[in-house]
Amino acid sequence: MPYTQQRFIGGFSPCYKVSRSFDVHSVWKTSIRFTLITAVLFGLGYPLLMTGLASVLFHHQAGGSLIELKDGTVIGSELIAQSFTSDKYFHPRPSAAGNGYDGTASGGTNLAQSNKALVTRIQGDIDKLAAQNQGKPVPIDMVTTSGSGLDPDITPDNAYYQVARIAQARGIDQDTLRKLVADHTTSRQLGFLGEPRVNVLELNLALDQLSK
Repeated sequence: MPYTQQRFIGGFSPCYKVSRSFDVHSVWKTSIRFTLITAVLFGLGYPLLMTGLASVLFHHQAGGSLIELKDGTVIGSELIAQSFTSDKYFHPRPSAAGNGYDGTASGGTNLAQSNKALVTRIQGDIDKLAAQNQGKPVPIDMVTTSGSGLDPDITPDNAYYQVARIAQARGIDQDTLRKLVADHTTSRQLGFLGEPRVNVLELNLALDQLSK
């Protein structure tokens, strides 16, 4: 291969010429190959592998954590709140998702604590709830929305606060309802992650079964 000499301090040193067109062609070829390989591996292979593993190892969660009746009818998901307004049911947290509990419009109000409309709405809810259980403090999650507006869980305090209303509406002993809440309270994960919570949809399903 032809070469030229380059001047260095102390003498000359041979230096081979390398075609610039060859360098550019090699870089482009390598880049294209790398892009195609990584696109197939990480754009197709990896997602398919993870989806397959999730379907096998976590079938219920991978399918949306759906809740079904005994006849197979899907009535909701453990992960998405539903609206319950009847006095015979436990109510979820307030929702600002769309017109309320809209799974296609997840979000909060984005109102500041100083916003007059927010303060008025919360105070109105507190006054209404306080009238149901006079002398008992209203749990904060009964009057505040979650960031998504679709929180499926409430605090145990929230659930216990609603026991008196439901007992009167259904004619069920309050102690029986309190035990039902306790049985459907999920503790902290691993004993220290998160807070104790109650899934509203599951609790209402159990409530209907209790009333039969």
